Amino acid sequence: MRILFQIFLTLTLILMTTARADAAGEKILYIPVDDRPITFKQTAEVVTAAGYEMILPPKNYLSRYDNGQSFDKLWSWLEENISNVDAAVISADAVIYGGLIPSRKHEISESDLDARINRFKALREKNPHLKIYVLASLMRAPHEGTAGSVEEPDYYAQYGADIFRYTSLAYKGEVSGLTSGEHDAMYAIQNRVPTEFLNDWLSRRKKNLDVTKKLIDLTDEGIINYLIIGRDDHWTFSQTQRESNELTSYAQKNNIPKYKLQMLSGVDEFGLVLLARAVDDLRGDIPKVFVAYNKGTGAETIPAYSDETVANSIESELTIAGGELVNNPESADLVFLVNTDPAGETYHSHNSSPFSRSSFDYNSPRDGTKYFVDMVERYVNEGYPVCVADITFGNGADNPMMNMLKERGLLFKLQAYAGWNTATNSIGYSLSTGILARHMSTDAKDKLLATRYLDDWAYQANVRTTVGDWIYYNIPDGEKFYSNFGGRNFEIEDAITKLMREFAAKNLPPYDYLRDFNVTCAWNRMFEIDIEFSE
Repeated sequence: MRILFQIFLTLTLILMTTARADAAGEKILYIPVDDRPITFKQTAEVVTAAGYEMILPPKNYLSRYDNGQSFDKLWSWLEENISNVDAAVISADAVIYGGLIPSRKHEISESDLDARINRFKALREKNPHLKIYVLASLMRAPHEGTAGSVEEPDYYAQYGADIFRYTSLAYKGEVSGLTSGEHDAMYAIQNRVPTEFLNDWLSRRKKNLDVTKKLIDLTDEGIINYLIIGRDDHWTFSQTQRESNELTSYAQKNNIPKYKLQMLSGVDEFGLVLLARAVDDLRGDIPKVFVAYNKGTGAETIPAYSDETVANSIESELTIAGGELVNNPESADLVFLVNTDPAGETYHSHNSSPFSRSSFDYNSPRDGTKYFVDMVERYVNEGYPVCVADITFGNGADNPMMNMLKERGLLFKLQAYAGWNTATNSIGYSLSTGILARHMSTDAKDKLLATRYLDDWAYQANVRTTVGDWIYYNIPDGEKFYSNFGGRNFEIEDAITKLMREFAAKNLPPYDYLRDFNVTCAWNRMFEIDIEFSE
């Protein structure tokens, strides 16, 4: 009898395992914060490569840099499609404000905001068993304004630095008090910044803070299964940090656990992190991840645009993705290697104006470069599935490290890689891709790696600087054209594509799709690109 029971149990386990493997092919609905390639197209490609059908809204329903699209169209699409999927990942910024940038500039009334929040309740009533994952963001607090930027209200270009300084001092005064000099600085700023501008900025933040509290309430009620609240680009003693602390206290007061709510640095990567969690929940998986860092500051590094250590960010993002940390690689499904600077610095030499660029040599190996590549090679050669988060630079790959990986034939032996934008962006994106990579074919993983190498290494760390310098030196008012092409898209994109193809031919394998790809600048600026591979 015991033998029969053991046979039955073994067959049951086999069937359960097979069922989980066959679960790939289920449908996941995804509404991103906007239509940027990294948040929309490239994120969806990762989950599709893992075998899941992505249900995506029409691109023209999503916000661009210059507009917030129709809320009614997006909500109608959501309500029509959500009943036919197995999980849903939804950007609150998209369905409440129209997108990430509109969330910083909207003039939506409190009653209209409440009406949009309440539509989540109707979604839950009609889909009582569906897992609904939501990503939201706190408004960022840039430490200065940028002329011609579409990402903030117009007045921020002139008064942004003063607004940041004023609100930073106000928060510092609440926490630890101000010196007489700091009081004088606040008074001087009040006299410089028109009252209507400061009130506009703060009143919008108050609206958005109240909306976020209501999203926390929906999570507490079970209407939202999992909520991420991201602190968009921010600094210590910023208004964003102040609001984050207020929300933390609000959540703690309501005893909302971490398995329902997380608040952390980052935003753009959260769509993929939540999609990884959706996949793990559908499969019943808890991926185990071992983390190792470059020598030096390592886990205690606090990168630019963040107020917490890298170790804390990784732990939070892994928890969101449905995984857990382990203490040794032998028991891990993924070895996650983090390229930090030994001194804990975040370098910004990439992509800056030629007139403000430092003399730092970002093309020569630094202390820690060889150490890190040796570590990657060791884990790969020992047969571990290895993923790399490249966060030494604030935006773009570490050229010397990438060149060493290429020389040792390691680029396409990785499971995943990311080195774009902020450290938390790269951490969340590479970690989530690495977790999902075990469900992908080798060809699918290679194509995702090629996309990241083209975007983060070829473009962000090399081509963007070359073309950007040409714009600054050869186009009148070049700084403006750097952030808004003003009708010269074809000329600029043609130069980018040519240099990108040359880079690929020199540094990447001769895959067919790497020969005739085209590059466009999705938001009419140098900051991000879209890569279209030939079929």
